[in-house]
Amino acid sequence: MLNALKSLPARIAGRLKGASGTQMSLNDPNWGRRGGNNNGGPPDLDDLLRNFNRKLSGLFGRKGGGNDGPPKEGGGPNLARLGGGAGVVVALLVALWIASGFYIVGAGERGVVTRFGKYLETTSPGPRWHLPYPMETADVVNVSQVRTLELGFRNKAKVPKEALMLTDDENIVDIQFTVQYTLKSAEEYLFNDRAPDEAVVQAAETAMREIVGKSSMDFVLYEGREQVAIQATKLIQEILDRYKTGIQVSKVNLQNAQPPEQVQAAFDDANRAVQDRERAKNEGQAYANDVIPKARGNASRVTQEAEGYRQRVVERAEGDAARFRSITSEYVKAPGVTRDRLYLEAMQDVMQNSSKVLVDLKPGSGSLLYLPLDKLIQQSGQSVSGNLDAQRTAPVAAEPAAAAVEPPVSGARARDSGFRTRDREARP
Repeated sequence: MLNALKSLPARIAGRLKGASGTQMSLNDPNWGRRGGNNNGGPPDLDDLLRNFNRKLSGLFGRKGGGNDGPPKEGGGPNLARLGGGAGVVVALLVALWIASGFYIVGAGERGVVTRFGKYLETTSPGPRWHLPYPMETADVVNVSQVRTLELGFRNKAKVPKEALMLTDDENIVDIQFTVQYTLKSAEEYLFNDRAPDEAVVQAAETAMREIVGKSSMDFVLYEGREQVAIQATKLIQEILDRYKTGIQVSKVNLQNAQPPEQVQAAFDDANRAVQDRERAKNEGQAYANDVIPKARGNASRVTQEAEGYRQRVVERAEGDAARFRSITSEYVKAPGVTRDRLYLEAMQDVMQNSSKVLVDLKPGSGSLLYLPLDKLIQQSGQSVSGNLDAQRTAPVAAEPAAAAVEPPVSGARARDSGFRTRDREARP
């Protein structure tokens, strides 16, 4: 058959010879000047086409003239010659049909092969082959591509039907979020759900409405946005796994969460009021944190002072009682001496801080007592212990001077002076 196709141009050229026995050649420079035109002009194109058709018909076995009349009965193409060309065509068609079964699965893709519509196998990346259509078909699915769905908005335009949701405290929030997912099973993605992407939209909306319906408005808008996204991811995956869609949810992103536009101004006012309340509470708490510790410190100080005062009073009372008991025992032994001593001690306690000097002399005694008042006043500015020592020693120092100038006295007066001297020496 190939040899016949190769010899076909030569056979056509042999058939295209003129009536004068010369060969027609399109490359001949004298073409058109010979042949059927006696005037030496160009040949008639109609004649050339007619002769060509006649010779071509003769090649395929047709008898008789070309276009001047219908072909004679019994004429027709040569079946033997045509049989070889048809075989080549059929072989080429069969080769193309077999080659149509080759396909390539890229990285991150899976090939799903079906035989007469029934799932057969899933192929991994690389060049693959399956029985050509209509026996088997192969669908190449990208399982590593991250697909994104928008809910609550499309191309930055809000979709209120999806965005408006009711919270647990009977408020309406406007939520816009996206869902990112990949495929974990190509065969489940193709055969278990007629519209898997739409199933993701419905599952995401259902899960988000359930979570928002169980939460308060402040939690959704401010406090728990991350927790809402995490819970939504988990719940969407559970719903999709229940329907075996072959989809793996990667992440849920909250793009925007706010009150509806119709009540945005009122919500802002309420929000500012809540912020003012929180600020007042914080200021009050700060004031309480400043005042309460001080009050507790003062209370503790007063309590400790009262406890110290109580102990001091009790101990002093016990000391006074012990002193009184000791004085009582001494009083029983010597009442007169004890009375004088108590009197002198009392006067000393009363007048120890006084700048006055009192001298107790009997009237009409005629004695002259010398008192250094300037020294006594100077000593009064010293400490309490120094005052006590000065007051105890000053009369003793004054008595020798007075004795030097006094005249001789009687025996009774001398006995009184001796008694006073012994009293001073006996004082503690």
